[in-house]
Amino acid sequence: MILLQLFWEFFKTGLFAIGGGLATLPFLSDMADATGWFTHAQLADMVAVSESTPGPIGVNMATYVGFTTAGIPGAIIATLGLIAPSIIVILVIAKFLQSFRQNRFVNSTFICLRPASVALIAVSGLTVAFSTFLDVSQPSLPWFQWVDWKAVVLAAILLVLTRWIKQTKKLHPIVWILASGLVGIGFGFAGV
Repeated sequence: MILLQLFWEFFKTGLFAIGGGLATLPFLSDMADATGWFTHAQLADMVAVSESTPGPIGVNMATYVGFTTAGIPGAIIATLGLIAPSIIVILVIAKFLQSFRQNRFVNSTFICLRPASVALIAVSGLTVAFSTFLDVSQPSLPWFQWVDWKAVVLAAILLVLTRWIKQTKKLHPIVWILASGLVGIGFGFAGV
């Protein structure tokens, strides 16, 4: 039964998360609340790991959730659930491609979907930023104690190194991914 539930939850996510892997984050956040398969803190860790590993972010997260929930069969089923809507849509569109390409209503629909996609990605970015930089688990504390200053300082240093310092600006992204992983482990961000 859990495999069917995994497939269905990720099928819905794949069906409505238009805009790529980061657009799945609002759906995964709702899934965390509805199913209890993972926490919001684990979701933030999933984003970090998915961004650091090869492959699409949404697929990596589906595979991770499926594996932690139901082992290897769960990983396969969750991943298939996430990609099934895209495969179905691509097959249908391929069948009618010529008529779709000339249809002004279809073109208008895709133009209208762009803002929704941007909104989903923006919400995902804000969710990751809030979970990274803020800890509002104790709302009685003053606001400045909610801020994880260590994370803010490290993010600011990374921004300066990747945007404004000529010598480090041109480094390959894999260098920054590895360095960020090491710094995260060294400063205790990885929860190890």
